[in-house]
Amino acid sequence: MLASTQFNTEQLRTVAVVGHGAAGKTTLIEQLLLKSKMIGAAGSVEKGSTVSDFDPLEKTTLHSLRASVVHCDHVAGDVPVRIHLIDTPGYPDFVGQALGALDAVETVAVVVSAVNGIELVTRRMMDWAKERRLCRMIIVNKIDHENIDLPALLAQLQEAFGPEVLPINLPADGGARVIDCFDQDSGGADFRSVAEVHRQVMEQIVEVDDAAMEKYLEEGAVDPTTLHAPLEKALREGHIIPVCFTSARTGAGIADLLDVMARHLPNPLEGNPPLFVRGTGPDASEFNSEPAADRHVLAHVFKVVNDPYVGKIGVFRVHQGRITKDTQLYVGAGGNEGKKPFKLAHPLLLQGKETVEVTQLVPGDIGAIAKVDEVTFDCVLHDSHDEDYIRMQPLDFPNPMFGLAIEPKRRGDEGRISEVMAKLAAEDPTLVVEHDAQQNETVVRGLSDLHLRSVLERMNTQYKIEVSTRPPRVPYRETIAAGAEGHARHKKQTGGAGQFGEVFLRVEPLARGAGFEFVDQVKGGVIPFNLIPAVEKGVREVLASGFVAGYPLQDLRVVVYDGKHHPVDSKEVAFVSAGRKAMLDALEKARPIVLEPIVNVEIVTPDSHMGDITGDLSSRRGQVTGTGNLAGGLMVVSGVVPLSELDGYAGRLKAMTQGHGSYAMELSHYEAVPPGVQQQLATEFKSKRKVEDDE
Repeated sequence: MLASTQFNTEQLRTVAVVGHGAAGKTTLIEQLLLKSKMIGAAGSVEKGSTVSDFDPLEKTTLHSLRASVVHCDHVAGDVPVRIHLIDTPGYPDFVGQALGALDAVETVAVVVSAVNGIELVTRRMMDWAKERRLCRMIIVNKIDHENIDLPALLAQLQEAFGPEVLPINLPADGGARVIDCFDQDSGGADFRSVAEVHRQVMEQIVEVDDAAMEKYLEEGAVDPTTLHAPLEKALREGHIIPVCFTSARTGAGIADLLDVMARHLPNPLEGNPPLFVRGTGPDASEFNSEPAADRHVLAHVFKVVNDPYVGKIGVFRVHQGRITKDTQLYVGAGGNEGKKPFKLAHPLLLQGKETVEVTQLVPGDIGAIAKVDEVTFDCVLHDSHDEDYIRMQPLDFPNPMFGLAIEPKRRGDEGRISEVMAKLAAEDPTLVVEHDAQQNETVVRGLSDLHLRSVLERMNTQYKIEVSTRPPRVPYRETIAAGAEGHARHKKQTGGAGQFGEVFLRVEPLARGAGFEFVDQVKGGVIPFNLIPAVEKGVREVLASGFVAGYPLQDLRVVVYDGKHHPVDSKEVAFVSAGRKAMLDALEKARPIVLEPIVNVEIVTPDSHMGDITGDLSSRRGQVTGTGNLAGGLMVVSGVVPLSELDGYAGRLKAMTQGHGSYAMELSHYEAVPPGVQQQLATEFKSKRKVEDDE
């Protein structure tokens, strides 16, 4: 164990271990820690004793809910190497934690179960890693299990992700051990010829390097020890995606996997530069950090945890500069005027829930900071007094569409709910908390029912807040189908100074998703320029309250083109009222319609239930847009369906597939509701408004 050894950037490797749930990621990491002698005995997921899954809820549910960071110190040849590993959740419900880890690493290791094959998250993580320009490798786990077909699985991986998917070791003796195919060109593997695989890997690597290719063509072979630079280039360009075989249960292939990570994966000097952006708006440009210890500090916070005992903890990746206990840091990009700097008491590495003190953190290290309230997810840490605005290019997180309306079970917890939900949302980029003032309800939105139930369970166990839940209102919207003009005059005399304002405007429909535009075309000062904002305020009041069914209006343009004012009686309040009334007058004639959210759904189901799934979607006003075959007798069904039709869908899917189905959804677009639905919504709105007026 090299706990006290100081590692430089060239000796570091950073790897996000991702993959579908139950692929064995946490057990695999436990074996890597054991083999590198970082722990004395391997823990068990079933017993809740692993280093990675230390959260009480993870021990109860027996699967990862949060990303956790560990490190392995390993000697490859005679060179000590530190491998930072991020264990990520595997179920689609918690994919936000896995996505956040991508910006902290050079390499994404996608773990695939030899039993279940390619699954939903397998494909998604391979695509997301490619989009972020990260090196990728595949780890086929559970090679010791019975009734598996590894040759077929390898063929499926190559079909799904390209011919660049090549094994660099092969299982032998029924999965009891593996044979290295990178350095070794002979041996008795369970399938495929080691010599043939060795040749394919060598040829794939030399294709990216002219000198290596020329030597290979002249001599018919190449020394693998001379291919480090071409291999790194091939990894960066996605020209090779190495496959390793392991059994986390028996430890087969673990030593070889450690060597592969230490010898062949890129260090921070060799990987593609992180996707930093300098500046904002149209002037923003790509910024390449330099992984050099003598540069000023630039670090990125990719994970935040609110610990009830320690307080807020920010986990960050150092991309540039050196951090010691004397380093003065600022939170947030851009100028530091008014910001309070802080110093780390000690630079810390994480080993699950434990921390390890080190003398410094260099580019490539993953460290932690505690008790700095200003730290937020996706913020940057730096020590420069004049650095331009620099941030990480935002990740494209799935849109949280599944919602629950919550209210406290105990009196007095109303104020605490907002505080606690804000803390939980700060930890999870796929968790959103909304307050609907019209309905006076707090709605928490996530990726699935399971996702939100875990959040509410954490509220109960960690913060001692119990809530009751119910389905929230569907987030309908309103818009217009035609252009129209509106006019209103507000005139009021109260004995003293009066109120006067007159507004002419027109409304025009915009394309779906265009939002709202307010245009001032008033000429001649008929409405003074300082009162135009008052007109807009009145218009926006109508936008917020809705017209047909009480839902916000969107996708329209409002053009104010004429009006009148009085030199004494025209005040802001008069033009707010006139703008509101003119807007209502225009909407009456603009064929207002109600829009409903349409979501993309992706459903994974056993192929025997395919007909049930497609028929059920059709009955919910949905459309099937595609199907595909997955390994293990599974199919994926893609479709679009109104969000209002998915209330209770998790239970319905579970019943249809005997608990073997799963689904994910994200917002696609808004469409007009059927006339019957609009009439029902409008009637309910009028009845509610009448009750409120009577009260």
